[in-house]
Amino acid sequence: MSACVPTRADSASPKHVHPPHSPPKGPRRFRIAGADVSASIAVFLIALPLSLGIALATGAPLQAGLVAAAVGGVVGGWLGGCPLQVSGPAAGLTVVTADLIQQYGWRTTCAITVLAGLAQLGLGCLRVARTALAVSPAIVHGMLAGIGVTIAVAQLHIVLGGTPQSSVPDNLKALPAQLAGLHAADVSVSALTLALLLMWPRIPGRVGKVLRTVPAALVAVAGASAVAALVGLRLPMVDLPSWNSHALAALPDGPVLGLVAAVLTITLVCSVQSLLGAVAVDKLVAAREDLTGRVGRSHLDRELLGQGASNIVSGALGGLPIAGVAVRSTANVNAGAVSRNSTMLHGVLVVIAALLLVPVLELIPLAALAALVMAVGIQMVSLNHIRTVTRHREVLVYAVTTAGVVFFGVLEGVALGIAVAVGVALHRLTRTRITHDEREGVHHVHVRGQLTFLAVPRLSRALHLVPQGVDVVVELDGSFMDHAAYETLQDWQKTHTARGGSIDITGRRPGTRISEPESENCRCRPWTAWRNHQCDRPRPASLSGDLPERAGQPDGRESGRDLARGINAFQRNTAPLVRGELARLAREGQQPSQLFLTCADSRLVTSMITSSGPGDLFVVRNVGNLVPLPGAESGDDSVAAAIEYAVDVLRVRSITVCGHSGCGAMQALLSSEPKGAHTPLKRWLRHGRPSLERMTDDDGDWAPLAGRRPADAVERLGLTNVVQQLTHLRAHDSVARALREGTLELHGMYFHVGEAQSYLLTEREGRPVFELVREADDQPV
Repeated sequence: MSACVPTRADSASPKHVHPPHSPPKGPRRFRIAGADVSASIAVFLIALPLSLGIALATGAPLQAGLVAAAVGGVVGGWLGGCPLQVSGPAAGLTVVTADLIQQYGWRTTCAITVLAGLAQLGLGCLRVARTALAVSPAIVHGMLAGIGVTIAVAQLHIVLGGTPQSSVPDNLKALPAQLAGLHAADVSVSALTLALLLMWPRIPGRVGKVLRTVPAALVAVAGASAVAALVGLRLPMVDLPSWNSHALAALPDGPVLGLVAAVLTITLVCSVQSLLGAVAVDKLVAAREDLTGRVGRSHLDRELLGQGASNIVSGALGGLPIAGVAVRSTANVNAGAVSRNSTMLHGVLVVIAALLLVPVLELIPLAALAALVMAVGIQMVSLNHIRTVTRHREVLVYAVTTAGVVFFGVLEGVALGIAVAVGVALHRLTRTRITHDEREGVHHVHVRGQLTFLAVPRLSRALHLVPQGVDVVVELDGSFMDHAAYETLQDWQKTHTARGGSIDITGRRPGTRISEPESENCRCRPWTAWRNHQCDRPRPASLSGDLPERAGQPDGRESGRDLARGINAFQRNTAPLVRGELARLAREGQQPSQLFLTCADSRLVTSMITSSGPGDLFVVRNVGNLVPLPGAESGDDSVAAAIEYAVDVLRVRSITVCGHSGCGAMQALLSSEPKGAHTPLKRWLRHGRPSLERMTDDDGDWAPLAGRRPADAVERLGLTNVVQQLTHLRAHDSVARALREGTLELHGMYFHVGEAQSYLLTEREGRPVFELVREADDQPV
């Protein structure tokens, strides 16, 4: 059980060990960064009205929202695995909690929250946090949308001055009567709250930039409260009873199966929302350059343990269920938080407000809180999510989950969504189209979709339509083939070939036939597109240590066979796919978007590492990715001509100089002696001597690689060489002119071959650095 207890220190931080004879240092003083203080204030100003509003929407005592916010900040921030995620009462739990309070009462609901926390602790100890991420995003988005609709419809009644019903259908039925009997004061305050909430972030100009630092939720509630007080409107206000009468958790009372279902529902919603929130916070953290190396990725199992501990404490103290909250977490990261201290300090501020600001909080109209929560509910129905699930053809799963949550409940809606998602997956797996036709004397059997045992009868019927002794092309357009389908196709292939026919099976794997044996000496992997001609022969003698005198001298016939095999694979598999695009390029001419200047190293596959297609790159390769300075003495017309042609004729928009790890040219440059024989290689490498001098003169001020020191002198020279060659590039007249006109950009890049990772050159604090490329928007981290 001890392994389940989260530690306060990050596992990645090194422990300081005192030298054997040095006296131990004094106790380390606890300090809070100024950025954490300002971020905690921003989060507190958002959390205070939202916590009261969510408590109002659930029908719980209003103080329960403050308890949950405080516990989520202090306990969740201290123990959680996502340092910058802010936990507290979440809008996604509103519907579930409201149903539990109505069915079991408040004190039993608190006990259910405690039991859900214990369940989360158990799940955290079992290390199943990653499993929750296997739930389809369409189900999660549909669940949140359904909860948002339920919240918005219920709070609409309070906005109009009435009382919400227990379900969405009942609320919709009661809406006409509610509209007929409007309460002008409630509607006015609610309208003012919504107007401030929508307009505050849109204030233009410098003044607006300053004003927008104050959270819109706080401005909306405070503004509506101030207007209501000045005008003298008589409205239901926030009523916070004395803490002496605050209700705590009691022993659960109710049917066992119902209580178990309630605990599972709270556990499911809290856990999934918190874990998905932690993943989202990781993406926000990656977008902030100042957090590189300071805040690690979330530890999801520890986050689950922290959420479980928070729910245990919150339920025991009479608070609402707790989960990670997207609005507050986003505000925390954007406000500049650098550690978990901001989350914990915001919880302390909530405690202070709950004890000292009760008279101020009781000036808030309930209609203002209802309008705030209704706006949050509407925002939970995200158009971006709908577009995403539509693009991935999962709109049915999204719609069923949303409808299920609205009309039946959260647990029922999620169960329906999972059932539909499984059905859709099975439908896609079994939806295999098999067609047979004849074109120019060649029979074509085309299989679209996954080829499983369920499609074997249809496959057999299509194959038996092919006459004996004819030429056949079998096109497999799918990513999966099970053993039954494989054997069916292979047996038919052997029979058809034995009777004089020829078979060409394509699409299963680029360049391979279904019966092609795999070599035991294969050093590639199935995902490499070039394995058709690189992996069915032994390694060269130079790699195995045999025949040292002939190392690196391949047999001409074997080399020619490899070349022919590769050309044949291209003609058979790739050419039909790219013929249309290449025909267009032949008509229109080349129009590349960038000049890519890189090393001639065979391991550097430019189109692969840049995800480029035909015609996208104008590639210039040379030994060491060097750009000679222009001039009669040191210039090189071949490289200079390529640069001039790319900039002046092709009008490329960017030029990238790309170096790489393990560069042989950099190794030769380091080991070369000025007085040695002037071979062609040495004469060419003289263009790299300025890089060598720059590395020596930098006196340790080299360009770091993703925040770390270069691994060795070769890597350090390779990084410096990219920076130096960009300087050489600016000396060319065509490049200098295009830079002045603003029509050209220069980029530096470093590809680490062993890591298969690309780094882009950027500048930080006036110093060049190479940073990883972020997956979200292709910018340096």
